Amino acid sequence: MRYTEKEVLQFVEENDIKFVRLMFFDIFGTTKNISIMAERLPEAFKKGVVINASSIGGFESFEAELVLVPDPATLAVLPWRPQHGGVVRLFCDITYQNGTPFEGDARAVLRKAVERAASLGLTCNIDLECEFYLFLTDNNGDPTKLPYDNAGYLDIAPLDRGENVRRQICFTLEQMEMVPLSSHHERGPGQNEIDFMYSTPLVAADNFSMFKAMVKTIANSNGLFASFMPKPLDSKSGNSMHINVIIEKYGYNIFKKKNGELNITAASFIAGVLKRISEITLFLNPIENSYKRFSSDLSGYDAGWSFGIQKEALRVVSSERDNAKLQLTSPDPACNPYLAFSLIINAGLDGVEEREELCAPSAGEMRNGFLPDTLAAAVDAARNSDFVKDVIPEILFESYISHKINEVSLCERDNETRCRVDEKYFKIL
Repeated sequence: MRYTEKEVLQFVEENDIKFVRLMFFDIFGTTKNISIMAERLPEAFKKGVVINASSIGGFESFEAELVLVPDPATLAVLPWRPQHGGVVRLFCDITYQNGTPFEGDARAVLRKAVERAASLGLTCNIDLECEFYLFLTDNNGDPTKLPYDNAGYLDIAPLDRGENVRRQICFTLEQMEMVPLSSHHERGPGQNEIDFMYSTPLVAADNFSMFKAMVKTIANSNGLFASFMPKPLDSKSGNSMHINVIIEKYGYNIFKKKNGELNITAASFIAGVLKRISEITLFLNPIENSYKRFSSDLSGYDAGWSFGIQKEALRVVSSERDNAKLQLTSPDPACNPYLAFSLIINAGLDGVEEREELCAPSAGEMRNGFLPDTLAAAVDAARNSDFVKDVIPEILFESYISHKINEVSLCERDNETRCRVDEKYFKIL
């Protein structure tokens, strides 16, 4: 349900809500929040809430004070908080104090991409398939790298010890009006996957950001640690976040085959994404650890496309049915979903507008280019991309690249420093 400002205020009053969490994101997609008392919400809607941006990742070079403007459509109760004196969440747009939109607000970048699709008569939806590990914690509650179980793909209890945790997660998702489609044990020990019902790109990005925070909270309540790190265990399966794009043109799913063939719009959209996939990899796989999973989870670094289940970066799934979609298999849960979705959608739309021709699907020996194999290579590809610079506002782009160049430098210094960077991400992702 999408609430209006009036409906939010009424809900808060009628449901004994005492705290409102105003949530937003840094340029890397990390969820941030500030809590206000419920009686301050009318003022927050009217004037916004001022925050000190100088201590937020990637915001250091921007104006010191920014304003959070609550989006009433994003109201959700946090079910794990007490019912008496409850807590709700609202995602926020970010502006300068004079009301001008803040260029570093990734939600605004995604909203612009959706508007562009609509101007071309295309309706875009996204669903996600997200993997994560459950690890044991030590006596101090700190995370270890000991998996919660040793089960494998689609195993059941008692081998699968994560069954009840996933059940709790799915119930919580439903309470927050985030629709889970399925859940199961994945290939790695202690590895799990939950798939979502499709929604608009902005809602899908909001849901994913909330999903990670919620999974970590529920895992913690069970004495566990949830990790969305792309490759937390070197010798085991990595965590992917498959991004499924569903596009309709005048109500018709463009990825659905007709007489055994893809229509022209679908082919051009895929060609557009394939053309830019290497340039946007930095935003789909944003940390050095991301590149550890490519060799095992994909066909090396081959940037190909296919029908069906082959290990390619892009594939068209269920192409004979109404739920046909384009699936990107390379992204991982470390990405900022707002920037990732924006770049994917714009790349596909460029392909449609320019009537890009789609190459033949990959077939083993066929190759259609390569993905970057290190963070440094991904940074170089993004820095040299006019396309990326057109999609992402200059000030946001420069801040993001600057941080990633520094990270590359740290990882290249020596093995000990690289391990410390890896350990940092293990604890925060």
